[in-house]
Amino acid sequence: MPGGVRRFEHVGVIVDDLEAVTAFFADLGFEVAPPMRIEDEWVDRILGLEGVHAEMVMVNAPDGSGKLELTKFHHPVDPAGAAPPAVNRLGFRHIAYIVEDLDRTIERIRAKGLDTIGEIVNYENIFRMCYVHGPEGLIVELAEEST
Repeated sequence: MPGGVRRFEHVGVIVDDLEAVTAFFADLGFEVAPPMRIEDEWVDRILGLEGVHAEMVMVNAPDGSGKLELTKFHHPVDPAGAAPPAVNRLGFRHIAYIVEDLDRTIERIRAKGLDTIGEIVNYENIFRMCYVHGPEGLIVELAEEST
């Protein structure tokens, strides 16, 4: 459609502990770009906020298929904090990625004190898959293609 969407760019994820969330995605195999400071009148105008001071890290899927923009707001902060993480809550709830070795990926996640939400299941001999709890209530679906 002329004038419409051309490609997917990124998803913004607001976090409190930027270092922990960045490490989580790095452990999953994402490429991590250098952190950036975000502050100036232009960002205030775009966001409709005043006095924005934030840090941002882009993490990229290794194949270039998508990015996450991880942002920590130092000012202004959201006084409500994160909403309780429920897999059936309305709105954007999880992101999904294909992994090379699901068992090794889950071992790395568990070594960091995180775990799956439910079980690892075989979906119709197409994928072995599961949902995992990331830091700060993030939910990530991981799938390994069946051979």
